Amino acid sequence: MELVSVRDMLKKALDGGYAIGHFDVHNLEWIQAVLEAAKEEKSPVILGVTEEAVRYLGGYSVAGAIVKSLMKEMNITVPVALHLDHGSSVESCKSAIDNGFTSVMIDGSHFPFQQNLKMTKEVVDYAHPQGVTVEAELGSIGGQEGNLKSEGPVYADLNECIELVKHTKIDSLTPALGTAHGPYKGEPVIGFDEMEEISNAVKIPLVMHGGSGLPPEQIKKSIALGTAKINVNADNHLAFSKTVREELNQNTELYVTSDYLAKGRSSVKKTVIGKLRLFGSSGKAI
Repeated sequence: MELVSVRDMLKKALDGGYAIGHFDVHNLEWIQAVLEAAKEEKSPVILGVTEEAVRYLGGYSVAGAIVKSLMKEMNITVPVALHLDHGSSVESCKSAIDNGFTSVMIDGSHFPFQQNLKMTKEVVDYAHPQGVTVEAELGSIGGQEGNLKSEGPVYADLNECIELVKHTKIDSLTPALGTAHGPYKGEPVIGFDEMEEISNAVKIPLVMHGGSGLPPEQIKKSIALGTAKINVNADNHLAFSKTVREELNQNTELYVTSDYLAKGRSSVKKTVIGKLRLFGSSGKAI
């Protein structure tokens, strides 16, 4: 099966009252784990790759080729999209699109609003004729993602959300509303009132970054208020690292790399399956 657009995924999720899981992938094992989980759960899924991960994997063409080759070898028939997460420039987004990514995020949230709007529109104008979907962000999500770091969340402004959607025709919007990248220190305070207000105003799918570690009730409430895509990264990092660390500590003479990386892969797969079920997308690819 070929990579698909995120547009149809998110529309079905929004209409069906569930969310699509977006899982950042950083190496071969993580890509395999997410694809295996989606296949077993019969769930649509989005593989996210940050610019940092693109460099680690060897470039946009390599990242795209690995995903497409694995989908063929693993006989993946559920809908899979390949997404550039937190693209920092128009050029990065264009490179991803030119190398087969079916979705991109242009993150101009750290720029003044008008510059963010201009960048986003340029990406949309390049992406849409090629059937590629575009996500944009407003406000500031706390924590660190790749090379982007923010000290704390700054809520998205409603009027800016309306204007950005109106003038750029983006497919989905990430309004920062209290979540953060990385592990949380205590339970986050999410702006659900603002989420509902923005969702009703822009009438496109909302995206939640920092989906790791959120209580299930916050996840479900976000979905009910128009969140159709939830990004997960830290939970998989924690699961993978914990498993590999324990395996090496318990088997001090273990030296075959694939043996302990396979254990880490299994832990990521287990984590992803749990998220797919929580988001309500399991069985939606039937």
